[in-house]
Amino acid sequence: MAKALGVARNYATQAAASKLVKPPIDLFGIEGRYTNALYSAAHKTKNLEAVETDLKKLGKGLESDPKFRDFVMNPLINVNQKKKMLSEMLSSKMKVNELTINLLGVLAENGKLKYLPNIARAYAKVMAASRGEVNCVVISAKPITDENQRKELESALKGFTKKKLNVEMKVDPTIIGGLVIDFGGEHYVDLSIKSKLKMYTDLIKMPV
Repeated sequence: MAKALGVARNYATQAAASKLVKPPIDLFGIEGRYTNALYSAAHKTKNLEAVETDLKKLGKGLESDPKFRDFVMNPLINVNQKKKMLSEMLSSKMKVNELTINLLGVLAENGKLKYLPNIARAYAKVMAASRGEVNCVVISAKPITDENQRKELESALKGFTKKKLNVEMKVDPTIIGGLVIDFGGEHYVDLSIKSKLKMYTDLIKMPV
């Protein structure tokens, strides 16, 4: 708790540091500790949605820009140099919130930048829970462009929960075909051809 509180102070010195504001769901591990502190600081400074938007931007940037990802994740770059460059990049080019800039600075200082994608996902999960929503990621080998197919799929997925469902579509050609469905990290359904091929391969390798 003391360490998480210290992180919260780094995020926002203007926030009251007497007590952390607890997220609506329990989070654990390294990403949980940072997400808890970040949520508390953002709640106290009324920046919950701004930070959520920032982390979505960063998540997409890490996925789509190899140079940006390599820079953020490279542990060999001098920490002070990385913090300075990240601060300049995030404030001038991406226009992100000060709390988000401080988050990356703290992660850089502690050698934990590799946890940024996990923190972004955890924060999105917390925000969805606070709104009574569930985030669902659907991964397909090719884009699902047919509007009727998308509506049918979303309708079927809504049958799994009574909460409002936020569906995000992603593409991963390596799954070959079928779908991989992730309900906010709580339920994971792998209906891909890749997983079926692995299952059959494992069966073939089993001794008789």
